[in-house]
Amino acid sequence: MISPSSIFVVIPTYNERQVLGKTISELAEYGYSIVVVDDGSAIPERQFLPRDTSSNLWYLRHISNLGAGAAVETGTRFALQQDARIIVHFDADGQHIPALIEKLVEPIVNGTAEVVMGSRFMQASDRALVPWKKRLLLKGGVFVSWLFTGVWLTDTHIGFRALSRTTAERIQMTENGYAHCTEILELIRKSGASYIEVPTAVRYTAYSVSKGQSMLNSVNIVFDLVLRKLFR
Repeated sequence: MISPSSIFVVIPTYNERQVLGKTISELAEYGYSIVVVDDGSAIPERQFLPRDTSSNLWYLRHISNLGAGAAVETGTRFALQQDARIIVHFDADGQHIPALIEKLVEPIVNGTAEVVMGSRFMQASDRALVPWKKRLLLKGGVFVSWLFTGVWLTDTHIGFRALSRTTAERIQMTENGYAHCTEILELIRKSGASYIEVPTAVRYTAYSVSKGQSMLNSVNIVFDLVLRKLFR
């Protein structure tokens, strides 16, 4: 067993002030260390963080908006500097459920795997929570990710994953945008780290659905991946 404070939850945020405080408050109840990376929000989001949390809480800010991948990478590097044993990536918009982190990190704690990724499609009950349009988009993402990385998973574009310290030290993302969700799979494969998926539920609210991935953004992700293949 490891101390909850050795588990660092990295939260990229961009103009999420509407829900960020609630997300942090829910997480703080579990005693995890929390790293909030404000990716150049129009209004600095430090003021929306709860002040009564007993968890270790850090706030980092990009001067300009670089993208979700850049924010995740910044938070991951910082967590390593703080001697994190496990690093969890977690969305700011309230979709992810803090109580499920324990299940997510369990394979790393017991030595079963070095990387664990949540999946909305391993159980019928979790799958039913995903809006059907998003379900189709995500299934397309599975194919695209396999095409570019050679890694076949049931769910690839989910921001809920856990990495052991040794794995996080071996990989470094360069994709600043949402294409990092595909890039990280390729980096994990090349690193030789063992990985598994575990079932996870996601809470979809009117707010989270309204700000979710659009078809145009999905096209942009594919375009970024093609450019990376051509010019790396």
